[in-house]
Order: sequence, then structure tokens, then C-alpha cells
Amino acid sequence: MRLVSLAAVAALVPAVVQAQAPSAPDAHTRALAAGYKAAFLCSDVFNAGQTPEQIAKDDLDGIYPQYQQDVRDLEAVIDFETKQVSVRFDRHMAPRVAAWRPNLGCAQLPIGAEPEAVANLPRFDAAAPATEARKWPDGDATTRIATPAKLAAAAEKAFDGATYGEGSKTTAVLVLKDGRIVAERYRADFDMHTPQRTWSAAKSLTATVVGRAVQQGLVKVEAPADIPEWRTPGDPRARITLQNLMHMGSGLWTDGPGNRTDEVYVGGGAVTEWATRMPLEVRPGIRFRYANNDTLLAQRAVRAALGDGDKALAYPFQELLWKIGMTHTTPETDWQGNFILSSQVWTTARDLARLALLYQNDGVWNGERLLPKGWAKFVATPAPAQPASGPGYGAFFWLYGPAQGLPEGVYGMNGNRGQYVLIVPSRKVIVVRRGYDPAGKRFDEAKFARDVLAALD
Repeated sequence: MRLVSLAAVAALVPAVVQAQAPSAPDAHTRALAAGYKAAFLCSDVFNAGQTPEQIAKDDLDGIYPQYQQDVRDLEAVIDFETKQVSVRFDRHMAPRVAAWRPNLGCAQLPIGAEPEAVANLPRFDAAAPATEARKWPDGDATTRIATPAKLAAAAEKAFDGATYGEGSKTTAVLVLKDGRIVAERYRADFDMHTPQRTWSAAKSLTATVVGRAVQQGLVKVEAPADIPEWRTPGDPRARITLQNLMHMGSGLWTDGPGNRTDEVYVGGGAVTEWATRMPLEVRPGIRFRYANNDTLLAQRAVRAALGDGDKALAYPFQELLWKIGMTHTTPETDWQGNFILSSQVWTTARDLARLALLYQNDGVWNGERLLPKGWAKFVATPAPAQPASGPGYGAFFWLYGPAQGLPEGVYGMNGNRGQYVLIVPSRKVIVVRRGYDPAGKRFDEAKFARDVLAALD
């Protein structure tokens, strides 16, 4: 059995200077930090094929301060035969365990679960269609047309860690014009098939899964979201619509703006246990509050419509991802089979470009309508309530325009640590940028998009 201990890998990560010395973490925070390390090591090793050294410098560095030191110090064991990662954090408790499965990637066991519980994790073992011999955009057999010199220069600057954000760390840049790749560049240790976590760019994938379900008559966005946990007569949350959720306008209480949902992301908690428990705070539809839970609930409604079983696990692959050539995308689940489509998706720059291209084509791919007619307009229409500053918000997509120095009607997928996909309908341009920007550092996606568009003039 091939095992790798990561006790020494932490030494590869430089110390991060904090504004003040962090206090000793409590037992639960330490369990979450162990889950963070297990989850990211598992996904980066077995989804992305990265080395522990790469992961230590990228995905395990520059993270949330309350976990950073424990993530460095806790010892992880990678079992390459069973494709599991375990991180022990307390001598009286079972280690935190994340285990990989085909298509569904890594799922964490809940805190306190014994490693043997891995045998109970849901699986979807179907083989993805072979796409390597297919031409772009259905596959990767062709590369790109010649890149204009000015565009090549803008793409190069995205990697210098200064022009678009001091300290930013770019891994991939991809630009489409009229559906064709006109610029593509990767960091030296990345290529077109190296996936990264999307973070919140996955919310736009949720919008697409919902759109597919709408097209098939499974759900209606204007109708109350069918959340089984809210079916008790008299539950006021039962009037929250799918549209409210997609607009970040559920009115549900959250533990602060942003709603990090660490109990699900790194705590091994189930979506149906945590996202469904929040009470109403204001009337649905009148307040914008960015919340991971709203996305998790929208996906929960789709799963419920499909019956919560094997059909629900297969649905994103068979009805969306594989139809548009996104065969290097891994949406992960919790230990009960709920997709965590608010953040935990591993995918490539090319696959994100394919998703954007589906929207540029108003939901049609190779002559088949996958999304309702006008779905692209729906997700790019401003929600009734808007963020107080910065880009606007549609339906699980961010909205840009003249206020950001961009053409009217630009919309995009945004995620933590610098994941950006901007769709420019008036120019038929798509701009993808991936990164590992540390906490407190930010890549200026609007400035980069402006430079890309200027280079294409």
C-alpha cells in the first residue's frame, strides 16, 4: 500500500504574517482545519494529479487565517491505492477522511466518523465520453488560431503578479472570440487538462443545472422551491421561490454576509442538514444577501425533483456536462450525495469556456436546446435587489458594464482566489482567468477584460 505522510510538506509553505497573532484554535476549529487539509489534498491529488508540494504552495497557502497554521502543522496521510486522505487532529477522535470516487471526486466523512464509513459513500461510476479526438469546442483535438501580439502581451501580463493585482497568482488565461480560442496560456506546471476548484464560479453551473431542469419541465423558477425539509405545514420558508434563491434574495438568515458554510465545505456536514436549517429574516425577494446556502438550496430542489437517488447523481453529467464536452469537470458531493455546487467543483479553463459558450449560444449546443430560450437573458437580468457596491447581480451570475469600463450587458462567473469567466455578448468574446490569489490579494478582472477587448479591436 502506497502511503505518503505530509508532515514535512508544511515546511515548504512560507509563513504568512498576520495582523495579530491568532489564538489557539478550539477543538471544532481544529477539526475543520483537518477537514480542509484532507479535502483539498484529496481533490488536488486525485482530481488534478498535482503533487503534495504543488498543493502546499497553492491550495493550502494563503487560505482563511483561522485554519492556516493548523493546515500547515497537521499531518496528512495520502493513500494512493484507496485514493483517500486522512488527517488526525485529536488523539481521542477518528481522523478527518476524504475519499475519491469516479466522476464525483472527493467527499468528506462527517467529524467523528470512522474511516470504514467510506464504503457507504454514494458513487456514479459511468465512463465519460471520449472527447480527446473531437474538435473544439466538443473536444481538444484542435488548439487555437493565431494570437494577436497585443492580446498575447495582455495574457502574459496576467501572470506577472503585479499588473492586475499585486501578489496575484495566475494559473490560466483563455480568450474566445466568435467561439474560437484566440489566446491560451498556462503556468508552467498547468495545462489544458489541469482542473482547479471553481469556488463560487460553480454557482453559475448551478444556474445551468436549474436551467436544464426548467427546460425539461422538472422545476419552475417562479414557483416555490420544493425543499423536502420545508414541507411541514406552516413553514414560512415554503414560499421562497427558485428565482428568489437564484437572485440571492431568499430572505433567510445567514451567519454574516458571504455565508461561508464551512460546516459543509470542510466540516463534512450534509447540505440537507445545514443549508435547510436557516430561518427567515426578511420577506423573500426584497434584500440581496450573497449566500452559499441559496445556491445549495437551489440544487437541493433539483435533486428532490429527480428523486434523490442515482438519477440525481447522474443528472449533471448526462444532461449537461458531457453534452457540451465538459469531461474534465468534477462536481463533488457531501457524504449523503448532495452536490455542493456552490463551490466544490474542479474544472479546467477550457471547460469553463465551454459553459460560457453555451450561454453565448443562448442554451443551444450542436443544434440541441439544452436551456430554455432566453435563459441567458434571464441570468443576466438584474435581480430586484442589488449589491450595495461593485458589479451587479443577476441569477447566479455577476453583472458588469460601463461602471466597470466594460460594454453594456457583460455578465460572468466569479469565484474566490481569482476565478473569473466574463461573457461579452456584444463582442462575442469570452475571457477566462484562473488563479490562486492569496487571501487579501485580488486580481482586477475588469481591467484585464478591458485590455483583452482593446487588444482585439
